[in-house]
Amino acid sequence: MTKSVNEREIVLAVLLEVTENGQFSHIILRDVLSKYQYLEKRERAFITRVTEGTLEHMIEIDYILDQFSKVKVNKMKPVIRGILRSAVYQLKYMDSVPDRAVCNEAVKLAVRKGFSGLRGYVNGVLRSVIRGLDSVQYPKEKIEELSVRYSCPKWILDLWGKTYDTEVIGKMLDDFQQEKPVIIRCCLNRGTPGELKERLEAEGVTVVPHPYLSYAFQISGYDHLSELAAFQEGLFTVQDISSMLVAEIASPEAGARVIDVCAAPGGKALHVAEKLLLANGKMADGNTNGNANGNGTRDIFGHVEARDLTETKVELIRENIERTGLTNISAVCRDASVPDQESVESADLVIADLPCSGLGVIGKKPDLKYKASPDGIESLVRLQREILSCAQSYVKPGGTLVYSTCTINPAENMDNVHWFLEQYPEFSQDDIHERLCPELRGSVIEEGCIQLLPGVHKSDGFFIARLVKRHGGDQEL
Repeated sequence: MTKSVNEREIVLAVLLEVTENGQFSHIILRDVLSKYQYLEKRERAFITRVTEGTLEHMIEIDYILDQFSKVKVNKMKPVIRGILRSAVYQLKYMDSVPDRAVCNEAVKLAVRKGFSGLRGYVNGVLRSVIRGLDSVQYPKEKIEELSVRYSCPKWILDLWGKTYDTEVIGKMLDDFQQEKPVIIRCCLNRGTPGELKERLEAEGVTVVPHPYLSYAFQISGYDHLSELAAFQEGLFTVQDISSMLVAEIASPEAGARVIDVCAAPGGKALHVAEKLLLANGKMADGNTNGNANGNGTRDIFGHVEARDLTETKVELIRENIERTGLTNISAVCRDASVPDQESVESADLVIADLPCSGLGVIGKKPDLKYKASPDGIESLVRLQREILSCAQSYVKPGGTLVYSTCTINPAENMDNVHWFLEQYPEFSQDDIHERLCPELRGSVIEEGCIQLLPGVHKSDGFFIARLVKRHGGDQEL
């Protein structure tokens, strides 16, 4: 009996959407897995691994193909290119799939997609790869070798080379290609970390505490995340540890008004809202009436306004608010690059986790490294500075601005901080050492900033800066 759905054909469709049509792999793959959720776990795992693996190793795969094919990769028909790329990935990185099966399935797929005339070519190239794969010679120059072995465009490595040595760059690249457990944050408004661990383990989930934060866990061994009762009940949210550190560094005080200018999907905003409730609980010990200032519930518990550019993103924030049950947060559609006069000097804390090149999360979104460009980064820096110029005006005297990105690029990180402090001298960096766990304190830059590096730290690549605004009467020393 012939299967109605062929996993390799699904992989090919996703690869073509990403490489030929410019779609983002994590979005396309998520939609595809949702569409074919009736497939067995093994089949869905195969689709995920081959798709992500092919994209992750694409520069190396193309390098290999160019050594065994008379037609260079950039001259191949897109369908044939996609079939050969995914086949080479399986040959090199999936011992569980026999070489003959990889070759035969690739030929069948070429025929099924209307390229029966190229079946001999596909067969010949892959058989040549099988014979010569172990003897492939890589470039001798170190950066070029790293570029090919880890499939990272050389210009990115040259960019990192201005700040880091090849040993650190190698650690980052190696970490990007390691399989990562899912990181979750216990929603402390719903229960304790210990209770969450027990609940998840009762559902058959493997739960390992994260070394940086007591309420963070690494989880694995489950099928559908959304089917876990603990998730449905809003007991935890998926969030990388680096993202959680934003709220730790922000450390909002009880009753604070917070604006998150680029909040979707809402993880940081929800975390800050939760921290406001906890801060209020500590503040209100022995004060059951709570409303000491007579300013209403919102003032007592503080409030987070989570903003983003489109209604689609805002709706995603609202869904997460509903699932976690927090009531001191709202979602609003607003363009962060357009000044909001009504918000001037209205916030005790502003969070600006801004659009960036994403060079710190290549391990999760491998196609980002192919979509990024030097010109694109220059445009992003301009956008970041536009948004920061708006965001700073919302901070009250004595308030705090937390700026963050998920990239490893001084132009988008420390350079932006230095530019910001020159433009807005009423702000200064605020020491963050005591807001971090001991393992991270040695990585603080200039007292008020930290650059997290995959392979060096147990996190994504991420940058966070804490900037405080002087009170109106304060004088700069």
